[in-house]
Amino acid sequence: MKWSICAQGFALAAAFLLSASGMRAADTFKPGDLWPDDQGKHIQAHGGGVIHVGDTYYWFGEDRAQENGRGMRCVSCYASKDLLHWTHRGQVLKTDHLEDFGRSWILERPKVFYNAKTKKYVMYMHIDGPFPGHRGGYELARVGVAISDTVDGNYQYLKSFRPLDHESRDIGQFIDDDGTAYLIFEDRPNGFHIAKLSDDYLTVEKDMCLIPEHLEGGALVHYHGLYYVVGSHLTGWGANPNVYATAKSLSGPWSEFKDIAPPEKKTYGSQSSMLIKVTGTQTTSVIYVGDIWRPRTQWDSRYLWMPLQIGDGKLSLPEPAEWSLDVQTGVATVK
Repeated sequence: MKWSICAQGFALAAAFLLSASGMRAADTFKPGDLWPDDQGKHIQAHGGGVIHVGDTYYWFGEDRAQENGRGMRCVSCYASKDLLHWTHRGQVLKTDHLEDFGRSWILERPKVFYNAKTKKYVMYMHIDGPFPGHRGGYELARVGVAISDTVDGNYQYLKSFRPLDHESRDIGQFIDDDGTAYLIFEDRPNGFHIAKLSDDYLTVEKDMCLIPEHLEGGALVHYHGLYYVVGSHLTGWGANPNVYATAKSLSGPWSEFKDIAPPEKKTYGSQSSMLIKVTGTQTTSVIYVGDIWRPRTQWDSRYLWMPLQIGDGKLSLPEPAEWSLDVQTGVATVK
């Protein structure tokens, strides 16, 4: 009885917090809506990536909350058992200065990998801004690397570099079924790279493929013997028709790119960030993870998560609707 009273008290307190903030935890995914964490605050994990550790998912992304100090660049971490209800584990990277990048440097699209050999969590991020002495512009075109002993610990920034001496802007991550880790990066002069990380994950070791398409927001999934890659055209903050291609091997050859949704819908206002494969006891679902950017109020940018229709070399993003997911069975149900 004592435990029951405490539990009820905790539940009432949590409900009060969510109510006071104007947001309540939902029982279904509602693409484009405000998405509250356990504190009733809109999740700040923009341009993010999700990894699965044990029975817990961790979502990392750009924290663009209004209360962050001017010039501060922050990465938040959230934890969940079901991909719907998220607990804020804090800002795992927070800094206003890196190397000699000046005041207008940029940190975007953080992605975290777990290295089983070194037992380190390795964060990759897009680092950009003007060259020293210049004003504005995405000129640095680098990736940054930080590490932590724990998934939600304080990440120590190590370095930045251009992978394989190529420009790198928007990045994506992919972990294959055999555990091999890959970085996807946009190289403005040449195209779209899929590259294997080194054994310690601290650098990029090998270019698996250069797809000669000018795409960013790279996302990959391996599903029923085929690789599916999704990317966004280069239109800045504005949404565009995202596209996909398939291949039997990461090295290609890749099929012709096709739209993932009716082109006039411009991916329902979103930009691809990641594809999450949920393998359950009954089926495997693939979830499209996209950002609905609001450049003038970036803290209010929303998310479009939606189960894909995928298989036999075809992929399509249905029109956003309320849906639910059972991570144990892998069954996604659109309402």
